[in-house]
Order: sequence, then structure tokens, then C-alpha cells
Amino acid sequence: QRQLMESGGGVVQPGGSLRLACIASGFSLDDYSVGWFRRGPGKEREAISCLSSSDYEPYYADFVKGRFTASRDSAKNTLYLQMDKIEREDTAVYYCAAVYGTFFNPIGVCSPSHARNGMDVWGKGTQVNVSS
Repeated sequence: QRQLMESGGGVVQPGGSLRLACIASGFSLDDYSVGWFRRGPGKEREAISCLSSSDYEPYYADFVKGRFTASRDSAKNTLYLQMDKIEREDTAVYYCAAVYGTFFNPIGVCSPSHARNGMDVWGKGTQVNVSS
């Protein structure tokens, strides 16, 4: 049925860049609000970037603003997360997720309840290890 599959994770040095992709199958991302989340070592999963189905610009958590760029390619039914100026604290398992419908503001998609387990569809995650 509905599935999301992340790719592009790996080992990267501090200050480096990485591009994650998330391919959706079994449903159209155009009908869903979406987001990128991550879980670092010994931490709970947190939201990093979200976009409502009615919005043009994503919401970004403060700790990634100016460094990460999220985007949606409707033709490819794919989400992307361009990670630049990567820091050691960015080490985590990165997840993409989708929830059906439209939100007034993309920050609503990035709520703590959604980050924990409130989205409709989750990918299985891709590991990003930041090491020098």
C-alpha cells in the first residue's frame, strides 16, 4: 500500500554536504503534508522540516535553518533534503513522513505529537554519521 523509502545517508565530515531522497509509492505526495524527522543517539525523534500540502515554503527547526533545504518534486513523487554545513550534532537516523490533508501552517505538521508517531506514513529511516 502506501510506502516511503529514504536513501542517500552515509558518513560525512563536519562542514560537508549530503542529499537525502524519499520516494513515495502507493499514493501521491500532492495530497499529503510532509516532513523530515530525525532521531539522534540517546534522543527522541524530532522534527526538522515540514511542508503543508497548501504551502510553497517549508518550516524549518531553528537548528537547521540556513543549512538544510527541503523540497518536493511532484513529477517524481519524491521528497529531498539537501544538507549543507553539516555539524557533528546532525548524526542521526533521518526519516521522511507524510500525513493526509492540509494544515494552516507547516509548523503544525512538525508538532511533537507528529514527530513521535502521529504521521500516517513513515519511511524506515537512513543513517547519517558525522565524523572527522
